[in-house]
Amino acid sequence: MKRVTGIGGIFFKAKDAPALQAWYKRHLGIDVQEWGGAAFTWTDGEGKPFAGTTAWSIASAQSDQFAPSTATFMVNYRVEDLHALIKALREEGCNVLEKVDDSEYGKFGWVIDPEGNKVELWQPLAGQ
Repeated sequence: MKRVTGIGGIFFKAKDAPALQAWYKRHLGIDVQEWGGAAFTWTDGEGKPFAGTTAWSIASAQSDQFAPSTATFMVNYRVEDLHALIKALREEGCNVLEKVDDSEYGKFGWVIDPEGNKVELWQPLAGQ
């Protein structure tokens, strides 16, 4: 079974999320949207759009989005078969959170790494 196939997103917290979002927009040209982040569309070697995106966002330092982790960041990894990977991780003794979300964006599950960081696993919908 193939496990991680790529990075689906990078999420981090900031003391002043709106100010940091504005800085990234102004100085690095990231098209920060109202939801606090941007979606980078993948392209092929010739610059043509290719199925897939990588999300990037900044949340408030008070956000509980990464709970139970106390880390200020979370990485979202793309996977091919979320349920099979979660089963394998549990069998290997990993700290897998019970909740699995099935949403309009695909399936999401979470595991806590040995350092206490929450890791998001995402099985995108077909064609994403």
